[in-house]
Amino acid sequence: MAGIKGILFDKDGTLVDFHATWSAVAELMAMEASGGDAVRAGSLLLAAGLDPETHMFKADSVFAAGTNLDIIELWFPELSRREQLDAVERFNLITTEKGAAMAVALPGVVDALGSLHARAYRLGVATNDSTLGCEKTLAALGIAQLFEAAYGYDAVANAKPAPDTVQAFCDLTGLRPSEIAMVGDNRHDLDMARAGGCGLAIGVLSGTGTHASLAPLADVVLESAADLPGYLASI
Repeated sequence: MAGIKGILFDKDGTLVDFHATWSAVAELMAMEASGGDAVRAGSLLLAAGLDPETHMFKADSVFAAGTNLDIIELWFPELSRREQLDAVERFNLITTEKGAAMAVALPGVVDALGSLHARAYRLGVATNDSTLGCEKTLAALGIAQLFEAAYGYDAVANAKPAPDTVQAFCDLTGLRPSEIAMVGDNRHDLDMARAGGCGLAIGVLSGTGTHASLAPLADVVLESAADLPGYLASI
């Protein structure tokens, strides 16, 4: 663990306040998908993991952990593959522009990233958002310069939880998987860490994941990525 030299972060729920940023975006997507039918939009959001009692998305749900293609496949199973891919393009426009415009950084995370960057950790982002959407969000938050790479679902052959992003980050940085920590708020982040041979799999409780859902796969569960500099200094 003391040999960690690089860190891959999930974006939403780890760097970005998932609920503050994506609840409104999800509603826009559902209204687009339903043709403006509010009742139908509500049903789509429920299917995608919206908890009707808390009005938040459940851990590891399609919206919390999946790609736009996963959402389209859930909402429009009757469409042809070509029609689904066309719908993904439309939804990518919504998530890229609105996700960046509405992005809210989690408390303390920006300072923590600055501290980690100053300590010469190699930093990257692994998200199931699009690469362009991720890059725009990092730029909007003023932290893009801290990262060597941002990998969306469309930057690798296989998105999380496959290990492709870990391998791509290793190729870029020259680091071994055992020298990389993966930080995320959902099980698919930690599944990727395990599949990719990461030296550390770190769960955070700042998104949709819970201690019960993350602990079985994590080496450690922190309240937030803001706690990461102190944790890494202690091991």
